[in-house]
Amino acid sequence: MLVATHDGPFHADDVMAFALLRVFVDAEARVVRTRDPGVIAGADAVIDVGGVHDPAARRFDHHQASYEGTRSSAGMVLDWLAAEGRLSVDLAERLRNGTMNYLDDVDTGRRAPDPVVPCFPRIVEALNQPASDHAGYDAAFLGAAAMAEAWLRGTAAQSEKVAEARALVREAMARAVAEGTQVIELERYVPWKEPYFEAGGGEHPTAFVLHPGTDGSWRAVAIPPVLGDFGQKVPFPAAWAGLSDAELEAQTGVAGSVFCHKNRFIAVWKTRAAAVETLQRHGLWAPG
Repeated sequence: MLVATHDGPFHADDVMAFALLRVFVDAEARVVRTRDPGVIAGADAVIDVGGVHDPAARRFDHHQASYEGTRSSAGMVLDWLAAEGRLSVDLAERLRNGTMNYLDDVDTGRRAPDPVVPCFPRIVEALNQPASDHAGYDAAFLGAAAMAEAWLRGTAAQSEKVAEARALVREAMARAVAEGTQVIELERYVPWKEPYFEAGGGEHPTAFVLHPGTDGSWRAVAIPPVLGDFGQKVPFPAAWAGLSDAELEAQTGVAGSVFCHKNRFIAVWKTRAAAVETLQRHGLWAPG
C-alpha cells in the first residue's frame, strides 16, 4: 500500500493514521509525503491532505470546509478500521477512549495538550524539532510512526490478554468465595484488574491476588477499592512496609519472605508455600 500525506512538519494525527494503516492493514505500507495532486491521486490511501473524506476510497482528510465532523485523520482511519471489522470492538473502544478522542480534540483545536503531561501530541511535536528541511522531516516522520506502531501493537496485545483473562479471573473469584478465602489465586499472571472490576470486584469479598512472578517468585497484590485507585481494600501490615529479606522474615516469621513495598500494596516471597503460610499466619487468607 502506498499512503500519501503532506510533507514538512507533521502532527500526531498523520503519524497515528499512518501507523494504524501499517498495523491493521498492511505492515509493508509505504508513505510518500507530498502536496503534489498527481502523486496524491495515485496513492492507495491518503491521510491529512487532499481535501477529501471518503472512507470507501481510503481518503481521510478533515481540513476541507465540507467536512463538519469532529475527527482528525487518525480518528477517521480508526472509524474506518472499526467499520471494516479489522479490529475487535474492545480494541476499537480502548483506542478511541484511551487516546484517539484526545488526539482528535487536540488536532482540531477543541483542547490544548496538557503542558505538563508527555502526551502523544506533545511527543510528536518534540520529534519534529531536530528536522530543518523536507528530508529531515520525512526521516523524523518515520521514526515517530515507528513509535506509534509499537504503541498500537502493545495496546492490541493488551486487549487480547484482557479478553483471555476474563474467564480465568471470574473462575478464580468464584473459587475464592467457595473456598472461604479473600485471596484470589492465579496459576500465571494475567492482567486481572479490568476483568475483576468488570465482574463486580468492588463489592467482592476478596482483598488480594496471589500469582507467580516471571522470576519464579510468588507475589500478592492488595486489591484497590476501585479500578485505578492507589489505595487498598486491605493493606499489608504496617510493620512490613519497606522491608526486605531478613528484616521482613523477622516481621512475618516466615523464611523466604522477600519484599514488601513501603506503600503496602505488594509483597513478594520465594515460594508459593511461603506466601500462603505468611498470609494465613497474619490473618490475611480468610475474610476479616
